[in-house]
Formats: sequence, structure tokens, C-alpha cells
Amino acid sequence: MQMSPIQKLLFRFLALSGLALAAACGGGGSDSSGTPTPPPTGGGGGSGGGGSSGGPTWTSGVYASASQFKNRCQTVRTGADILGDPYPDMAGSTLQENFWLRSWTHETYLWNDEVVDRNPANYNDRLQYFDLLRTTALTPSGREKDQFHFSQPTEEYLEQITSTPTASYGAEFLAFSVTPPRDIRIAYVDDGTPAAEEIAGQANFVRGARILEIDGIDLVNTNNQSQINSLNDALFPSTAGQMHTFLLQDPGGAGTRTVMVTSANLAAKAVNHTDVIDTGTGKVGYVHITTFSPYASEEEIADAIADMSAQGVTDLVLDLRYNGGGLIAVASQLGYMVAGAAQTSGKVFEGFRFNDDAGNSNPVTGGANNPTPFYSTGLGFSVADGTPLASLNLSRVFILSTDFTCSASEAVINGLRGVDVEVVLIGGTTCGKPFGFYPEDTCGETYFTIQFEGVNDKGFGDYADGFTPTNSSSSFGVKIPGCSVSDDFETELGDETEGMLAAALQYRTTGSCPAPSSQSLANVTASEARRVSGEPVGLRPEVNVMRYNRDMRMPD
Repeated sequence: MQMSPIQKLLFRFLALSGLALAAACGGGGSDSSGTPTPPPTGGGGGSGGGGSSGGPTWTSGVYASASQFKNRCQTVRTGADILGDPYPDMAGSTLQENFWLRSWTHETYLWNDEVVDRNPANYNDRLQYFDLLRTTALTPSGREKDQFHFSQPTEEYLEQITSTPTASYGAEFLAFSVTPPRDIRIAYVDDGTPAAEEIAGQANFVRGARILEIDGIDLVNTNNQSQINSLNDALFPSTAGQMHTFLLQDPGGAGTRTVMVTSANLAAKAVNHTDVIDTGTGKVGYVHITTFSPYASEEEIADAIADMSAQGVTDLVLDLRYNGGGLIAVASQLGYMVAGAAQTSGKVFEGFRFNDDAGNSNPVTGGANNPTPFYSTGLGFSVADGTPLASLNLSRVFILSTDFTCSASEAVINGLRGVDVEVVLIGGTTCGKPFGFYPEDTCGETYFTIQFEGVNDKGFGDYADGFTPTNSSSSFGVKIPGCSVSDDFETELGDETEGMLAAALQYRTTGSCPAPSSQSLANVTASEARRVSGEPVGLRPEVNVMRYNRDMRMPD
């Protein structure tokens, strides 16, 4: 399976080896073991759907209902998932799974008229077939319009949305260079994790630290496959209790230090850091939000804003520089907590444009095409349903951004602009994903295909090349007030001298931007570094789908 461009963008690392890459982006068990097994009974209905004892047959441009093939599986799961829901699988075949993908795409994909209709019988691998069911059109900047087409094993997806702890150190890594000499650095660490544990007053990992060696293996230069495998295993531990030794070079330091870190089972945290900064013209709140998922993000974000409201902040800096999105409902709640009732009552946080065949209905749910409002209460993800949310009632907000700022994070920008809250963008151009989906499981794989474009209360959603500060040199993207500022890996997040936060505070006071910084290795975003070095072959992907997308799921 060929990896899509957006996977290359959103994965914090790419594979150190071709074998690792193929395994990682395959998304689960492959169905390439042989000729698909026909269904035990007729595969169902119409010239587009089959009806013969040999299974479905294909007629170009003719589509049977996707429901006809739903949960007809080559490999049948038994029992229940981690939520306790029984598996709906029935005996079937890869051919039927492919026919479901084809019909489901035709019914729900946003650009269904731009998908080449290929015979499902020609593909023995469901994931290879799914990879082809998307548009190849380009945006004005020349990027692929659909960079967001992928799937993952359903059990992994469920673990992520329910905050099931998984093995980790509690650190986020970024790759500045993924070919020798590699440059892998720490982006941030979560409090209370092995990464943040202090030895003699020094945290194990600090922002900007460069990883030079792991367990004596030269991460910077090695091309030995056995060593590469060991590095992958150490960076991305599969179980808790794994101890590894890291040789680090801290930012601004010529020397090195060695730390021993043991992995632990950790749940993803949405709020990484908060602070209230006293200034001569009022209190400024700062909150670094890394994701709008998993479900625990609702409570973490609500608590952070409630605390700032209690302290009387009059301005807010939302640090979304590494926030790839998540639950659109939680993003909507944040929009309400920023703007308050007077500015959002009766307004749309995000409406939805579906494919041209949908009319006024939602082709995924079959119901009415109802927009997402600005939710003013808890929804039951992790805040009790109906609990009033605090609000800051601001007419302006500062948002720190990079090209990792994506999807539901961009919906916060667009949604607030739709109700005339001034958004001041500090940092870089966002990723450009006004699109979203309803994750769909069948036969053990959860599929994510673009099903709608999100639009704000004014009907605007055309930002496929991202939002960008007004003084950006970019020829594309939607220009909005703010300053183009490189990511500062020399300073901890939340420090008033950190590049982006300092620029936000300066703009708040003077309305002006700082002088552009030099594009050194220490202050460019990871994707900028990758573009300079060409197409990378680096560390294998470890992606949390819920963190890098726009998810329409609501609590059960």
C-alpha cells in the first residue's frame, strides 16, 4: 500500500526501513493471501451487487447499497470489543468487503464523482483497494486535495478514543532530519510521566533535546538494519516496563548527558501546560492543547478554561501548534468557552457540505444535515451531560500554529471567525483540512474517508491550503491577522520568552510583529526540515488517528 501524502505529514516519524514503513501503514492484517473466498450464500442484489452463487459481480457505474455488503467478512471476529459491543461480523469474503468499500464510497465520499470505478474483484487486499477510492485532484497550491484517506485496526481506534493506556514515555518526538545525519528532538513532555521524572533536579527529557544514541546505538548515523529495528523498538515501546538508555544533547548545550527511561502505560493527555501571565494591561491565559481527543479531553479543557475564568483572564493564547484535531464537539465547546453565550447563541460552529448526491440529508447517518452548534454544556464524553461550561467572553484570541495544526483545530479558527471573534494567528500556515469523516468499522478495520467540508456560520470553509498569518511569504492559504514566527525549540513551552508566545504577547501590546528569525535547524518546524531534505525515509510511523483528524463521534 502506498502511503498518502497526509500520512507523511501527520506521522511524527516515517519508517527507518522500507519494511517497517510497509508494515506500519498497512493498518492491520493484509488480505493478500490468495483468491477471495466467495460468500456461503448469494452476495446480493442487482447488476452492481451480484446475486450469483459466486459472489457479487461488477458493472461499471452501477452500485448496490453498501448495507448489502456490510460486515460480510473474510475473517470473522467472535465475542465483543473493548466497549463490550458484540462483533456484528458475518461470514463473507474480501470480495464482499471490497464491494462494501466501493458502495460506501459512492454513497458518502465528498468527491464521489471524482473516484475511478475499479472492479473490486481485481484486488485481493482490501486496504490496497481502499487506498484507490479517492480523488486525485489538486488544490490551488498543487497539493493533493485529499491527503487524509486512511484506515487503522478497529481495536487500536477504540483504545485511543477510550483513553486506554498504552506503552509510552510521555514525550512527543519530532524529526528535523530523518536521513543520516538524523536529527530527532523532544517536542514536549507530559507532567507526571517517565519523560518528566527528575534526577538530581534535571528532567529526563526536555523540549529541544536531541537524541544522539539509544542503548549505545548511533541514532544519528546508523544504516544497519538490525540496529534500526532496535532503535524503533526503543523509541516506540510495545509494553510497559521497558528500560532504555538515551544519550541526549540539550538545547544550547555543547555537552551531552545520559538518562535511563522506563516506559509506562499512559493515557493521552489533551492539556499539556497552562499558565496565567500577569501584565500591566491584564491577565493573559496560556493553554497548550495537544488534541481534542480522546474523551478525557472534554474534562481537561473545560477545567483549564474554568480555572482561567476564575482568575479573571482578559486575553487568551491557545497553543495549538501540535494539535491535529480530534472530536469536533470538543472543539465546539472550546469555541464557546472562548467566545461566550452572547456571541455564540443560535450560531453555527460548523455546518457540513456533503457530496452533490446528498441533497439536504446526511448521507452517512441518513438523517437531516444538522450543523454543530457552539456547545455550552458538557456532552458526556468526560463532563456530565448538561453541565454548564465556563466562558471567557472574549472578542479576540491568539492561536499559535504550525502545519501540524489541523482539522478540528482549524475548525476552532474558522468557527470563531464565523461569529466575528478576532483570531490572531501566530506561527506558521496550518495544515489545510476543512474536511471530516465519520469513522466506520467493518470486519476489524476502521475506515476514514472524507465525507464533508466544514463551514462556519458565514458559510465559509475554503481553506484547503490552510490559514496563514498576514505577513507570511506564502502565496497560498487564507491570510488572517498575525505574525509568521518559527517554532522555538530552544525554550520550554509556556515560557514568556518562547518565540511564538513572546510574539503573541508583543502583538497584544503593540499590534506589531517581531523581526523574522533565521531559519536555523533549531527553530524550523519538522515538516519544513523534511521539505528541505527531500522525501524522507526515517522512523516508523506511530500515529494516533483520533489526534490528527476531525471526528464526528458523540458519546453513546
